[in-house]
Amino acid sequence: MRVLGLLSGTSHDGIDVTVVDFTENDGMLRGEVLHSDSVPYAPELRARLVAALPPAPTTLAEVCELDTLIGQAFADVARDAAASVGGVDAVCTHGQTVFHWVEGDHARGTLQIGQPAWIAEAVGAPVVSDVRIRDITAGGHGAPLVSFLDELLLRGRAGISAALNLGGIANITIVGEGLSAYDIGPANALVDAIIAAYGLNPLGYDEDARIARAGSVDDDLLRALLADPYYALAAPKSTGKEHFHLDYVRSQVAGLGRDIPVADLVRTLTELTVRTVAQDVRNAGVGFLAVSGGGCHNPLIMDGLRAALPDTEVVLADQLGASADAKEAILFALIGWCTMHGVAAVIPGGTGAREPRILGTITPGAGPLRMPEPVAELRSLVLTAR
Repeated sequence: MRVLGLLSGTSHDGIDVTVVDFTENDGMLRGEVLHSDSVPYAPELRARLVAALPPAPTTLAEVCELDTLIGQAFADVARDAAASVGGVDAVCTHGQTVFHWVEGDHARGTLQIGQPAWIAEAVGAPVVSDVRIRDITAGGHGAPLVSFLDELLLRGRAGISAALNLGGIANITIVGEGLSAYDIGPANALVDAIIAAYGLNPLGYDEDARIARAGSVDDDLLRALLADPYYALAAPKSTGKEHFHLDYVRSQVAGLGRDIPVADLVRTLTELTVRTVAQDVRNAGVGFLAVSGGGCHNPLIMDGLRAALPDTEVVLADQLGASADAKEAILFALIGWCTMHGVAAVIPGGTGAREPRILGTITPGAGPLRMPEPVAELRSLVLTAR
């Protein structure tokens, strides 16, 4: 079964897409990655999305329009990707998260937009969507869902190993005698917010850490940031831009009673990611760490992690067979396959759910909805690229 995976992450800069051709035999799953790409949002659409995100106020009218416009953008990307491989059997879309509702140590709800009916209309295949909420109804955080893929890729490794994704938010999956997965805190979210607010780079991020390299760590600000109570919460836990956003940074700086040069601000926020990630990796006794997401291309973060973790082998996720840039799109292709085959694509230790659940809602394609024979258990996964 060929499944097309789609998402836009917490950096909300564009749409990642992959097509994976899955074959299964007695619970042994192989996936050949046929196509991977990342398509930026149109500048006007991204600007509207950013303006509607928390803590900014918005309206139901704007949410409705963005749901349609983002759905149409996803549909265009899916149509082109499906055509490039000669068609697909199913699609799984994450959509665009606009709010993740957390109270205390529990997730209460989550909202992803990007109407899947547009994708089903464009591609003609059934579309799995709204994949996080079922985990939340079972007591989970709805995140990090990538722990399901991570566990399959790390399964069987000696000692304690982990997979780290550095998107807008940093999340980690730790595999040893058991499994633990959670959101560590901000990866690129705060730096990206400063870059955008000051118009420092039209790309919206600190390319090659050039701005951070020009600054110095402000120890007072770093101390204040590290004191955030979120870091002391026990796993499982989840967070997002509802907590870590531009006004959050501004309030922390205001609390110091002095201005901070923008390069120093970017450097300090970059160091925040290094410190929080390194602390959790060290505390867990991780010996092997596979990194993915946009932050893995930031040399200051990667060099900082390797310096702070001399006893940990720090590599890119490519070594596990999943491209560091495409791993989360591969995840959603895998979730789509699992949902279509009746396989629960969530691990309780990964999200805090009471028990596994089959994820998502299915929108039929051009014809009748015909489900394949269910698969009783997924025992292993091997990924390759064409």
